[in-house]
This record gives sequence, structure tokens and C-alpha cells, in this order.
Amino acid sequence: MAPLLIVDSANVVGSVPDGWWRDPVGAAESLRDSLGPVAETGLSGVTEELTGPLDVVMVVEGAARGVESSDGVRVVAASGSGDDAIVDLVRPTVGSRVCAVVTADRGLRARVSEFGAHVLGPRALPYVGRRG
Repeated sequence: MAPLLIVDSANVVGSVPDGWWRDPVGAAESLRDSLGPVAETGLSGVTEELTGPLDVVMVVEGAARGVESSDGVRVVAASGSGDDAIVDLVRPTVGSRVCAVVTADRGLRARVSEFGAHVLGPRALPYVGRRG
């Protein structure tokens, strides 16, 4: 089974001060689009357990809930807390597959680490902010 990479989109998008707040949907779509190649090749220089192909899931919340999945990236719209949705995705992976979560949120990092997930910061991704 391919490793699972879960991306906290609000946290990653918010880590790049490019005016994302004026177009949160466009910013989330830009992040989603930057994750397509990651699904194929994995994340180099992070851990050899995250070489591709990866199952990539991007969790969106708030105004970005309308963002749709694309080739290689499944988008999950959190009905409430994005952090809770991420924990719900991590929990069933315990002991069955490699899982990593991309976030800088300290509380979320602690929660998913309890389930054995690797935790990566936003800079582990090739996302450089909203394009265009």
C-alpha cells in the first residue's frame, strides 16, 4: 500500500504571505495543483518512506471547502475542524501503512504523532504560494 501524505491546506497556504486571504479558493487550488507531482514522485530528502507514488490527501476547511480533487490529489472538505478531519484520516493507518502529515500547527503535530504519523513542516512541499 502506498504511503499516505495528508496536507493541512489552511496551514500550508497560510504559511506563505502572498495575499491568499483575498482568494482562499484560488490559493487552495494552487496548492492542490503543486501536489500532483508529489503524488507521483514522493518527497525527496525527507524520508525514504515517502518516495512515490504516494496517496495524497489535502484537507480543506472554511471558504476553501469548494475545492475539488484532481488527478493524484484527493481533497477532503472538513465538515468542522480541519484538525479533527486530519486526525480522523490518520487514526485508521496505525500499524497498516506509512502516514505523514504536513502542518506547522503544534497541537495537530502532537495529536497525529500519537498515532505514529511522520510530521513535516510546510517547507517540505514544493508549494511557493499562489500563482497568477
